Amino acid sequence: MKSTITQTIDNNADRFKAISSFIGANPELGHEEFKAFARLTEELEHHGFEVERGVLDIPTAFIATYDSGKAGPVVGFLAEYDALPDLGHACGHHLICMMSLGAAIGLKSVLAETGGSIRVYGTPAEETKGAKVPMAEAGLFRDVDIALMAHPYYTYEKSGESLAMDAIQYEFFGRSAHAAAQPYEGINALDAVLQLFNSINALRQQIKSDARIHGIINEGGKAPNIIPDYAVAQFYVRSGTRAYTDELVQKVLHCAEGAALQTGCTLKTSFYEYSYDELRTNETLSQVFSDQLHEMGIDPKDIEIGKDHGSLDLGNVSIQCPTIHPFVKVVGEKHMLHTKEFRDLALQEPALDAMIFTAKALANTAYEVISSPELLQRIKDEFTATTK
Repeated sequence: MKSTITQTIDNNADRFKAISSFIGANPELGHEEFKAFARLTEELEHHGFEVERGVLDIPTAFIATYDSGKAGPVVGFLAEYDALPDLGHACGHHLICMMSLGAAIGLKSVLAETGGSIRVYGTPAEETKGAKVPMAEAGLFRDVDIALMAHPYYTYEKSGESLAMDAIQYEFFGRSAHAAAQPYEGINALDAVLQLFNSINALRQQIKSDARIHGIINEGGKAPNIIPDYAVAQFYVRSGTRAYTDELVQKVLHCAEGAALQTGCTLKTSFYEYSYDELRTNETLSQVFSDQLHEMGIDPKDIEIGKDHGSLDLGNVSIQCPTIHPFVKVVGEKHMLHTKEFRDLALQEPALDAMIFTAKALANTAYEVISSPELLQRIKDEFTATTK
């Protein structure tokens, strides 16, 4: 069966590489990925998938489904295809989407034997307002038995952890006045923002080591001779769990409320991006993927322990179904994500070859699971135990 998967992916490798190269050469920001969306959905329809476009009224979101007509597990592959401002595809999303599509098309070739169904979730805007969040809120992953994707990197790394995150905006409203003639008539909104930063800095001593609080001042006044009547700061609040992140958000809110009280300002708080939950890697499923890499020639010693790479909207998926997010080597030099160096190497032929290799590994992982009810049950048992 794996030889059939491999042959199917190899037979389509040139098509897959061409689509990835096109997306890489035409970077589009989140929720503007119309070219990528068109190429991906057309390719899936070419291979017999039924495509629902504009899922949840998100224009560049889609779900492509292939049902074998026989009872069996539901396998979800997740595709990302948005780019970064100015940098383009410096996070390798042009590779991610074709890893998942290639895996889905490869797995489809054996589904008549195994039974079950495949879904490819097209999830826009991972870098900003990740579409996986509203998709998860709508319950679109609750009946998925396993969800898989892989991320390009400069080394192999097991699926690890990510940080839960809230993106919070604090607006302070004061009263303007002439800063030299009548400063006593003003209420300084910028002072409130500065006090907020100072309070958060004092808070850092009492937070857990996996917590992160970082922010910027978006607006702090118009001229130095005018008391600012309006100031804005935006923060990311992160930690290893949703529960502790919620706790931290309340503490930061108290800092903001205190800053408003001290300066006489009024405060408005809002969320400017979606909230992400922590990634809960299914270790049983993760080991299956690592085993496939080993079977395909990767030395287990070259597969590193999974690390925290910030925050992912995939975390919201991982609390609804067993999920993995391993990192795979696509470049031969040590360059970090979100850099021009990584972007340029990720557009070259070795990276495209690694994309095809990873598609096979993902498809083989799914095949191992759906062809072994015992393995699938162990994956589900772990998911139940870790999400209680």
